[in-house]
Amino acid sequence: MSQLTIYAENDPNTALLSTDDFAEISMALGDAGIRIERWSADREITDDMDDETIIAAYQAEIDRLVAEGGYQTWDVVSMHPDHPEKEAFRKKFLDEHTHSEDEVRFFVRGQGLFILHIEEKVFSVLCEKDDLISVPANTRHWFDMGPHPTFTAIRLFNNPEGWAANFTGDDIASEFPRLEN
Repeated sequence: MSQLTIYAENDPNTALLSTDDFAEISMALGDAGIRIERWSADREITDDMDDETIIAAYQAEIDRLVAEGGYQTWDVVSMHPDHPEKEAFRKKFLDEHTHSEDEVRFFVRGQGLFILHIEEKVFSVLCEKDDLISVPANTRHWFDMGPHPTFTAIRLFNNPEGWAANFTGDDIASEFPRLEN
């Protein structure tokens, strides 16, 4: 179940809001400039589907976002608990960073935790199956896939060259709760 917890940036121990109500999550994130949606596939999604079939199952939603946001490329990324480099991949995005383009992720299966540092607040967003999140360019954030990552996600990009993380150097990410899956 999707979850949103909002903290003051200087108090990682006290939630200002904690909810799993998607309408409330959507409203709170929308007020902060973050897009969150729920998508449905046009067919049953199975564990043995290849990337092309997964993309095809959500093509109408992808086309809508492409028309709205000018995204030029998209792909599918998966992570499993037995991946030999899971710790390195987790660590790669655990520090606060920004991107020069939007970070758009749709969770086909599994979960991931996006933590957004906006003004004086920290928004911890647990995204799960059927959740799309769009983090606008230059938004300070970090991502946690947890110690036992399990997810498949569709990624959309504005820049066909891909994106790079620009780390802020702030150690705020180490102060807030992480995903324990």
